[in-house]
Amino acid sequence: QVQLVESGGGLVQAGGSLRLSCAASGRTFSSYGMGWFRQGPGNEHEFVAAISRSGDSTYYADSVKGRFTISRDNAKKTVYLQMNSLKPEDTAVYYCAASTMQGARMRYQYVYWGQGTQVTVSS
Repeated sequence: QVQLVESGGGLVQAGGSLRLSCAASGRTFSSYGMGWFRQGPGNEHEFVAAISRSGDSTYYADSVKGRFTISRDNAKKTVYLQMNSLKPEDTAVYYCAASTMQGARMRYQYVYWGQGTQVTVSS
């Protein structure tokens, strides 16, 4: 089993940056593809980014491509989401999740979820 804890959210002005972290417990972190999702006010969960087990492959939603970067450190059992050029529409609760698949983009493909961290981007 994997437990996930996100951190790094907060309030930032449009154009600013934030770096989210997701720390995992358990001995099998490197066995999972990891992903980030977000849920804005009144919206469904939206895929943001995913990364393969080794970190060699990354996948992004079109809405964040070129602005966000996902990475992982398997030794530290942590996955990151660097968010640059933030926009008000990026405001959401951000969740990290673990999947037995790599590059998964659908919520049902993830088996473990963190509790989420709030990101608010002011205009």
